[in-house]
Amino acid sequence: MSRSSLALVAVIAALVGALAMFYFSPNNTMFASTSSAMNESDVRQIVEQMMAEQEADVETVTAVAVAGSGISQEEINPLIENYLMADPKILQRVSNALQEQLRLEEIEAARVGLAAFAKEIYEEPGDEVVGNPDGDVTLVEFFDYNCVYCRRAMPDVVQLMAEDPNLRVVLKEFPILSEASVDAARIGVAVANTEGADYWTFHETLYTVRGQIDKEAALAAAEKIGLNRVSIELDSQSQSVTDTLQNAYSLAQSLNITGTPAFIIGDQIIPGAVGVDALREAISNVRECGSTNCGA
Repeated sequence: MSRSSLALVAVIAALVGALAMFYFSPNNTMFASTSSAMNESDVRQIVEQMMAEQEADVETVTAVAVAGSGISQEEINPLIENYLMADPKILQRVSNALQEQLRLEEIEAARVGLAAFAKEIYEEPGDEVVGNPDGDVTLVEFFDYNCVYCRRAMPDVVQLMAEDPNLRVVLKEFPILSEASVDAARIGVAVANTEGADYWTFHETLYTVRGQIDKEAALAAAEKIGLNRVSIELDSQSQSVTDTLQNAYSLAQSLNITGTPAFIIGDQIIPGAVGVDALREAISNVRECGSTNCGA
């Protein structure tokens, strides 16, 4: 291999190593948006920052490629910069490739996790099941009554159940925003565990209440469906209610769910209030091919 070929190998090795480490750096803000074009000044800034922050690691990566070539580190650094300056869009291309690789890894990790925790996801005794209990597709929602986005997603769930008689919906109390959320969630689980209680009306009522949803608001909603306030409050402090909430926290941690709402459909975890169309499409795909992405 010629000296110039060895130099090119060294440049590519150093570039890939530096860019990967730079990309995953917690201080990196340069790739916040890959859609905007980068000018020469941007590229030079990235190159300089890469070299400044990752000099030691770049030397390690480069050392393997330049071993025996007689090329010094002082020669390699300008080659790296010249290589990038000749084609500035290479940074965008590599960044996009890294993002796509991460996306595919996250999808695969979610599939593995969902398969491993299927029983906890779909058959947890303390969760409430609405819609068609025998439906052919299950939509799972992690929610917090004080979550603005959960409130926004509520009409989407209502619409999906209204138009889809074969949809099974599992509601998981996941109170993460405040102590008031925990208090309301305890009442919610107690209502769900009460035989004959109209849980869905209770659930809808809390999403129409103005202001913070706390224990008092939840007890008022329970009274509205004919339950005894004192009994429900006592039931809400039971060990079974505590276990249900702890199981939800544990499951969310295992699946890397950190916010609400979070939906599970088939082999995918969908974070956020994504809208009824996205949820409907995912449900349709699961029916068609068993996956939310039939083209995968």
